Amino acid sequence: MDRQVELLTRAGCTICTGAATRLAELADELGFALTITDVDAAAATGDPVLRAEFGDRLPVVLLDGAEHSYWEVDEPRLRADLRDR
Repeated sequence: MDRQVELLTRAGCTICTGAATRLAELADELGFALTITDVDAAAATGDPVLRAEFGDRLPVVLLDGAEHSYWEVDEPRLRADLRDR
């Protein structure tokens, strides 16, 4: 099964930009699929759930749909969780 990492972000978030860059590097190295979702854009197109749940602590990293870390990429934990599953 391919592992899925989703980064929840919003425009203008410099911490989000750094997390996206690092996750893109890790995706190449560790072989997971990375998607980046802007919670404000999702809300504007009719899906307010992500913004309501995670909007006050972005960036948020989801691993296979479950919250993994927020405000930063917990790289050691991500590596361990990807290795162990």
